[in-house]
Amino acid sequence: MVLSVIIPVYNEEKTIREIVHKVRAVKIPKEIVIVDDGSKDFTPAILDELKSHEVQDEFFRGFNIIHKKNGGKGSAVKTGIAAAKGDAVIIQDADLEYEPEDYHKFVDEISKGAKAVMGSRLISDQHIWFRGKKTPRYLVNHLGVLAITWWTNWLYWNDATDYEGCYKAFDRKLVQSIPIEANGFEYDNELVVKVLRLGYRIKEVPIRYYPRSYEEGKKIRMRDGLKILWAIFKWRFKPFKAR
Repeated sequence: MVLSVIIPVYNEEKTIREIVHKVRAVKIPKEIVIVDDGSKDFTPAILDELKSHEVQDEFFRGFNIIHKKNGGKGSAVKTGIAAAKGDAVIIQDADLEYEPEDYHKFVDEISKGAKAVMGSRLISDQHIWFRGKKTPRYLVNHLGVLAITWWTNWLYWNDATDYEGCYKAFDRKLVQSIPIEANGFEYDNELVVKVLRLGYRIKEVPIRYYPRSYEEGKKIRMRDGLKILWAIFKWRFKPFKAR
């Protein structure tokens, strides 16, 4: 099985080298599809440098670097998924909040026949929402995650614990067949609820999480949460057709 790792990036010059290094180190056959969503820092130059020095091996099938105008995270992920050639795809943020070694859990489930797998930060007891003086801000984020999870479970009769973790993996043919309207952070939610509406069960696996602060570059805001809640509601009733 070849895994397509989709990495949307926007102004991630501080972390992109390290996350690419960590992804490459995972001993799973993979291609890395990086979509630069109109970065204004040195990210595009770093990506071109990485491509020019790529060395393929049994676990690395090469970079696919795509530069595009800024359109939002969802727009970048859609571009990456459309370009994917692996048997399965997984979404990887360009920051260092997640651990690529967790890919093995997703590949194992897809190898067993799962069509969709979500990573949950809440299955294991990580105490991820307590960060000293910054705890209140993390708790607000946590309450938003709980609200989204409850809202989705109630509307779609599902029982997941965490819809907002970055890591989500899918059979490539399935994910490429689902039309997505969203271009922002609500992209993941629209994709997940459409998978549920098509009748697929989504397997959850525990993942590790090391949250960064807004000062360090965390981009999601309260207005994005409201868009997510609306997208979840809208696609419970709005018709769509898989390709």
